[in-house]
Formats: sequence, C-alpha cells, structure tokens
Amino acid sequence: MTTDEILDILEEMFPNAECELIHKNAFELLIAVVLSAQTTDASVNKITPGLFEAFPTPQALADADIKDVENKIRRIGLYRNKAHSIKELSRALVENFDGVVPETMKELTSLAGVGRKTANVVRSVCFDIPSIAVDTHVERISKRLGLAKPQDSVEKVEEKLKRKIKRERWNRAHHLFIFFGRYHCTARNPKCESCPFQSFCKKDKLEAYKSKLKVKS
Repeated sequence: MTTDEILDILEEMFPNAECELIHKNAFELLIAVVLSAQTTDASVNKITPGLFEAFPTPQALADADIKDVENKIRRIGLYRNKAHSIKELSRALVENFDGVVPETMKELTSLAGVGRKTANVVRSVCFDIPSIAVDTHVERISKRLGLAKPQDSVEKVEEKLKRKIKRERWNRAHHLFIFFGRYHCTARNPKCESCPFQSFCKKDKLEAYKSKLKVKS
C-alpha cells in the first residue's frame, strides 16, 4: 500500500484531525507544545487558560516570578523544569525576536525547551510550512506501518517520512498519524481487529525489537 493510499484511508477515518492543543496564536501554541512533553494534550488544555490569562505575552511570562509560573502549571508532570523552560523561552523571544515567535527551524530550536518536534508543530500549524513533527504517536505508527524501521531514531523517522510522503501532504499526515495513534492504533491496546492496515502491520516485529532492548539493558 502506498503512502497516498494510507493517508487517503486515514482521511476517511479522521476527517477532522487537527491540533488538539487549544491556542489563540503562535506564542500560546509554542508554550503549549513545550508543556505537552510526556503529558497529554487534554492535561495541558486544562492549565493553559489560567496560565495565559495571567501571562498573555512573552514579556509578561519573561517577567513573571518563577514560583507563580510553577503554581499555574503544577498539575502536569515535570512542572518545575517546564516552568523554567517557558520562562527562559519567553525571555529569549523578547530579547532576540522582539517578542515574535520565529519561523525557521534554527531560530525556534534556539529557544529553551524547543526541539525539532515542537518547532515542526509550530511551523506546520501556525505558519503552514510543510513539516512533519514526530511525536510518540507518529513514531509508533510509522514503525508499525513499516514506513520506518524499529531501530530508527526520531530524526531518522522524520527523514524517511519526508522522503516517502508527498510534501504537500506533510502537514496533514502529521495530524492523521497522531489521531490514528491516539484513538485507534494505541500503544497498549490497539484495535487490530478493525484496522485497515492489519495485513502489513509490523507491530509484532516492533515489540520483539523493544523486548530485545530490555533484555540487553
């Protein structure tokens, strides 16, 4: 099955696939994605309204007392580290970019707490720049569908997806893979019996590879 055929099926399954992090602008999305590391989007959406009400701009967050920032996000994991990151990120936005979220990968990843995944989400969702952000769902789906190998790094998965998926479909592919991974091909209890890709799924091969790694460690 070609990547176009896979994406066409996913479009039928999840026609409303989109970024589920609630945001009003690029700054809010950038902060939300940083906060979403090892935390669900639903959990982030519960705390960001209060955070952005208190600190609506990069300047406001940069000037905030770190304890006040921590208190606003303490319900999510790693909140102390994340509070430090978003405060430093905001300071850099003010000092280096006049308080405006930049568009380039190099500039975005110069900010505290921002890696390729976060930068790609912002570039795709806010600036409509063709990008594929590889989060835990995208990585899992790519490997189960045989678009990447079990041992591939996140960077390698991104590279392979960009090569195998048409550029004009990158942004949609990102959301479709996430929705498929979040609501159908889940990590622990995937709905294999109703999966349209069951005939070529590499789930068992991926699990065998992970088990081998655990034994070695």
